[in-house]
Amino acid sequence: MSTKGNLELERLTGDASCCSSRPAAYPSSPSEWTFQHVTDVLERLVGQFDSNPLLAEPNQLRQRLEALDRIDAYLPYTPQAVLAAESIDPELYRRARTICDRFEALNCELYEAIRCEIQRGSRPDTLLQWVRPSVDIEDVNGSANDMGYDYLDELISGVFQFEEPDDRHILRDSEKAFYQPTPVRHIFRLMRLTELTATDVLVDLGSGLGHVPLLVSICTQARSIGIELEAAYIERAQQCAQRLNLNKRMFIQKDARVADLSLGTVFYLYTPFRGSILDAVLIRLKREAATRRIRICSYGPCTSVIAEESWLEAATAPEAHGIALFHSRP
Repeated sequence: MSTKGNLELERLTGDASCCSSRPAAYPSSPSEWTFQHVTDVLERLVGQFDSNPLLAEPNQLRQRLEALDRIDAYLPYTPQAVLAAESIDPELYRRARTICDRFEALNCELYEAIRCEIQRGSRPDTLLQWVRPSVDIEDVNGSANDMGYDYLDELISGVFQFEEPDDRHILRDSEKAFYQPTPVRHIFRLMRLTELTATDVLVDLGSGLGHVPLLVSICTQARSIGIELEAAYIERAQQCAQRLNLNKRMFIQKDARVADLSLGTVFYLYTPFRGSILDAVLIRLKREAATRRIRICSYGPCTSVIAEESWLEAATAPEAHGIALFHSRP
């Protein structure tokens, strides 16, 4: 694509100075928006996105996702019950929904192409071409936000197609963190730092829906094990792995304090627990390190606790919002 084309897409999807979906003159709170405000912004966005053919190109996933976010930010405040009101144009609403449907269909074609590569056991080149820009941006600028979520998370969500787990019966514990998946950009950072090989077994302690073991199985020669206490999450992770024909992974419903850790060479914790549970797991890992060299990767608040363990040495400088890598001392 030409530089001019890229600049035009940035103007349409990313440059707040010329295409902000919320102009400075508009109220900052959605509750203060009038229907006329919504209509004005939506009409401008629809006109911009509908007239630009560049957004239909296969390599414009990020720009399409940004465009969808911009439109979706206003559609919820256009209730169908008042579409016929004088202040709202039903045709504008229809055009906005048509654009969203078209962009989502284009994105689904990409997700399906990636799934087919994975199911064949091929190198996931279509997926990896999207990874490099996101990881490079993080290396230069740090995380996009404290959590580090970006378009890669939308991409992987579309590829994995997780069904919503039935977590109504999950008991909340003050020492267990509320579940959030590791941002995908950080998972690829983990794989770059550890340089996993066919002799490695990565064990994700508190694996949730299995994003880390699944991506490790897809993108490396290493085996992966997800250990998770909640059956609803284990079930969804196994279903995804089966759909993608992934064989180098295993998901085990078990408390990390009593699970078998003997196969692991690399252990990952995204602050799945704290307090006495984290202390007990670190004691288990120290015992494993007495039998062989292991590596521990962490993300989130647990990193500062792990960094204080005398039997570990930091291979990277621990960061508040990034992946940390530790080696067990000989």
